[in-house]
Amino acid sequence: MPRASRALTPLLRLAAGAALAAALPATAQEVTLRFHHIWNTQAMASVQVIQPWCDKIARESAGRMKCQVLPAMTGGGTPPQLVERVKDGVDDLVITLPGYTAGRFLAMEVFELPFMTNSAEAGARAAWDYLQKHALKEFPGTKVLATWVHDEGYVHTRDRPVRTLADFKGLKMRAPTRQTNKLLASLGATPVGLPLPSVPDAVSKGTIDGFLLPWEVMPSLKLQEMVRYHSETDPSRPALYSAVFVFAMNQARYDSLPPELKKVIDDNSGAALSRQIGRTWDQSQDAGRRAARERGNVFHTVPAAELDQWREKAAPLYGAWVSEVTAKGWPGQQMLQDAQALLAQYRSAP
Repeated sequence: MPRASRALTPLLRLAAGAALAAALPATAQEVTLRFHHIWNTQAMASVQVIQPWCDKIARESAGRMKCQVLPAMTGGGTPPQLVERVKDGVDDLVITLPGYTAGRFLAMEVFELPFMTNSAEAGARAAWDYLQKHALKEFPGTKVLATWVHDEGYVHTRDRPVRTLADFKGLKMRAPTRQTNKLLASLGATPVGLPLPSVPDAVSKGTIDGFLLPWEVMPSLKLQEMVRYHSETDPSRPALYSAVFVFAMNQARYDSLPPELKKVIDDNSGAALSRQIGRTWDQSQDAGRRAARERGNVFHTVPAAELDQWREKAAPLYGAWVSEVTAKGWPGQQMLQDAQALLAQYRSAP
């Protein structure tokens, strides 16, 4: 080969490489998904759910898709606004509680009625199936990647324990959702609706005397240091309450992805992810309980006979929910029965 030709060869290769790169589809570009959520970076959900999910989609997309995680509402707005932010494309991904927007997500609210389940895994499996049948219409412009309920919700108080129904009287208690506020009122307490990030300040200032929460979230906010008494419920009965979470993606953002990246999202969402997250919540109880025990806090298990009295007081909430949903033109009674049947099915399933 002539010397001039040999000299040109690297340049030709470089030019050919540049032409090939220019010809590659835009799908080869990296995608960064803005992931906005309510927890701080130490919370169980951040460590055991959100970061592993982001790591997995990055790995399975060969690094082409990654998360820009915005914890503890650092992306702006308030927790109740997350459902709108993801619908409008302000955020690409969110995890939040639909119940923060009182009365808007009536279909999924069925799982926030009192005494429905005491298994987050069973609740997650039931909630996913129920969502497909009854509730997708509540999330326009949004692709729901997973839905679940948390582990058992208990009563935590600062100055005096709750052992009987009468002990609720005079207490100002925080609850996360409309149905749990109604539950507290039916039990004789004064409900105070607050999103999770506001709870530590409210307890420390005495705005509330206590709160309803699962164990999972307490250590990250050090709430076991702000209260002394914990009233758990007899495991033979369903938990006092649960709250519904959704992991949601902006539909237009999903639609804009190339097929191979859509597949990565699809492979890491749906029934299997919902069940996995529910199981993670169930397994989270011990760490929260241990932190409270190590501090020397006082524990009480409300016996089944006492809980039956609480359930009797709360029973009208079921009929009220059915009537409200039916008035919207939906089959309220059937929806309640479907939710209860799915919970029963998955409680007994392997």
